[in-house]
Amino acid sequence: MGGSVAAVSSNGTYAFTKPNRESITLLAGLGVEGDVHAGVTVKHRFRMRKDPSQPNLRQVHLLHEELFDEVRAAGFEVAAGQLGENVTTRGVDLLGLPTGTLLRLGDEAVVEVTGLRSPCAQIDAFRKGLMKQVVGRGEDGRTRVVRAGIMGVVVAGGVVRPGDAVGVGLPDGPHLPLKTV
Repeated sequence: MGGSVAAVSSNGTYAFTKPNRESITLLAGLGVEGDVHAGVTVKHRFRMRKDPSQPNLRQVHLLHEELFDEVRAAGFEVAAGQLGENVTTRGVDLLGLPTGTLLRLGDEAVVEVTGLRSPCAQIDAFRKGLMKQVVGRGEDGRTRVVRAGIMGVVVAGGVVRPGDAVGVGLPDGPHLPLKTV
C-alpha cells in the first residue's frame, strides 16, 4: 500500500498558494524547513489568535493529486501547491487513512497523520465555488465530508522530492477516523 510524491511545495510567507520546489526538507518536530507553518507550536494565523501555545498538529499539509482530476471535471483548474499543500501525492488514499498512520516520504522522512485539513474561505477566494468541491455531505445528507487533504507532524526528517515513494504504515489497535485539526 503506497504511492508516490507528485510535487513538493513551500512558502516562507503567509499566502494561500505555495510554489513548487525541486525538494523540501522535513525537520523532525518542526515541519517543512523555511515554510511559514513550521514550528513546535501552531502557526496557522486563526489558531494563533485563539491560543498561540497549542501544539502544531499542522506541520505538513498533504493532498492527493487525484482531487485535481475530480475538480477539473467540475470546471476548476487546480495544480500542485495551489491549495497550500506541502506534499502532493499520487496513488495513496490519504482521506481513508486512520489517525496515527506513518507516511514514509522518500528514504528518510516520516510524517505522522494527525487529521484532516480544516478548509477555510480562502479556498473560495482562490476559485469561487471550489469550496463546494472539497467539502460536501455524505450519503446520509448530514455527515460533513472534507476532501481538502490531511495534516501531519514530522517524526523523522529528510529530503523529499517529486518521484519519491510514499510508504504507508498503519497504526496498531483500533483505527480512529480522521477529524479536522
